[in-house]
Amino acid sequence: MTDVLQEFFGRNTVLVYFTYGLVFFLLGFAIALQSWRHTRLELARSLPWLAAFGIIHGIHEWGAIIVPFQAMYVTEAAMTLLLTLQIISLVVSFFCLFQFGAELLKDRWPWLIYVPILVVILWTLRFFIPNMLNDAWSVAWHRSGAIWARYLIGFPGALLAAYGLNYQAKRQIKPLNMPHIYRMFQIASITLAVYAILTGLIVPPGDFFPANVINGSNLSALTGVPPPVFRSLAGAVIAVTVIRGMDVFDVEVDRQFELMEIERSLLEQRERIGHELHDGAIQQVYTAGLIIESVSNKVDDPLIEQRLDNAMSAMNEAIASLRSYMDNLRAADNQVSLVEGLREQTADPRLTVLMQVDLDLELGEDDIMNPVRTNRVLAVVNQALANAARHGRAQHVLVTAQRTHDELLLAVVDDGQGFVVGTNGHGYGLRDMRDHARLLGGELAIESQPGQGTRILLTAPWSES
Repeated sequence: MTDVLQEFFGRNTVLVYFTYGLVFFLLGFAIALQSWRHTRLELARSLPWLAAFGIIHGIHEWGAIIVPFQAMYVTEAAMTLLLTLQIISLVVSFFCLFQFGAELLKDRWPWLIYVPILVVILWTLRFFIPNMLNDAWSVAWHRSGAIWARYLIGFPGALLAAYGLNYQAKRQIKPLNMPHIYRMFQIASITLAVYAILTGLIVPPGDFFPANVINGSNLSALTGVPPPVFRSLAGAVIAVTVIRGMDVFDVEVDRQFELMEIERSLLEQRERIGHELHDGAIQQVYTAGLIIESVSNKVDDPLIEQRLDNAMSAMNEAIASLRSYMDNLRAADNQVSLVEGLREQTADPRLTVLMQVDLDLELGEDDIMNPVRTNRVLAVVNQALANAARHGRAQHVLVTAQRTHDELLLAVVDDGQGFVVGTNGHGYGLRDMRDHARLLGGELAIESQPGQGTRILLTAPWSES
């Protein structure tokens, strides 16, 4: 069986190395295309290093196919240069993997981010520069340099990446109560540890220990399968689990928006309760008090008059209690001016981490709007910004506001993916914005086309007529 496998893989060496390179290239490319930039999780800040490792390592392995064929067409000097570039790409890819692990653990050991650089410098001083100065650019040196690159950079780098990924998964992913995503990162970390052995210890044959005992040739003779096949399988598992695990970033962003929507809902509920108390309960109690007062003036019985006075006192206390409750509601709303509110909303870190938000105001500090109307305007802006980030996946949003005579002109313009007005999937948000515009006595215009962003324009009287 072993002989059959050796013969099969021997005839398909090109396919083996092509697949190996493709797996890691796709790993890096897929990570680079993910929307991890939208998250506040520290794990995402390290992912560019893993993406760089995958892409560069994939290119290096493709070089194992391309470079040997060039010997028939190029000079010896050019061939030496190609071999040198190939080993440099190997070192750079391992450095990126090493740095990925160091970035994952820098909050625990800040000094760790300098270790990959020091190790690469060590390899350069020990293997690269001496051979360059001695003009010893031989195939033997390239083999020796590749072996030590795996020992010094690849092996510890992959192990550190495995430990760091597991550490961050326990620290950031597990508390989010998403066991399926946490499990993906656990599998990825275990596979990275296996890959560390496959790529860092299973090296090309060398004339020194342990490369003369533990090497790819002996593994292939034992199993019939060359090391690149095992590495490809490990790379495929890493790619699938990491990419599936990156769903956590979208979930985390959705949770941010849910919190914003809850806050907006609570604000609107407090506003509604305040109006109901002012226009309903307080007015009814006040009317009842007036009736009691009118009756009290026509009563001659001292006992009844005293009881009516007590009822009036109770009514006044009830009105005072209701007004106090309304004041507490307003305090909970943290009422701000329109200018202050717009500045706070456009500087909200939950939004600015997702996209760039610019504010252009033609309003003065003395342009004071009714608090209730201010809340409604801010609710429109809040919903528009949330839609731009959540549904539009916008990169940049511009909020403008100006007062012309006694009218407010407010616009929220984004460069997102847009939609066909009237057929979009986030109609509730647009309906809420239109309701607020109606209650303001104004109009809301929505302009959007797929791929062309969205423009929301609110025109409303500055004050109630």
